[in-house]
Amino acid sequence: MMIRERIEDKLRVALEPVHLEVVDESYRHNVPAGSESHFKVVLVSDRFVGERFLNRHRLIYGALAEELASTVHALALHTYTIKEWEGLQNTVFPSPPCRGAGTIA
Repeated sequence: MMIRERIEDKLRVALEPVHLEVVDESYRHNVPAGSESHFKVVLVSDRFVGERFLNRHRLIYGALAEELASTVHALALHTYTIKEWEGLQNTVFPSPPCRGAGTIA
């Protein structure tokens, strides 16, 4: 199973999202081709109601502790309640460029 799929499975179980996107952005970083190490996660769940962004991120980090301890180097997290997501009109901001963008040949 690919790392992206494991991330999706674990987040679906832990946070019951109404919307989930897990995008492998490793190609934007200075890593070997085929690496699965940098991901953008867009997660919309009412489990985030009343939670500050730091606590939302901690919930995700807890669900993905195994991956973060081994293969996953970075997560760009975009976490929203359903109401916040509707207010954004389903718009996700792009990830910032990597300082060491590109791939290792």
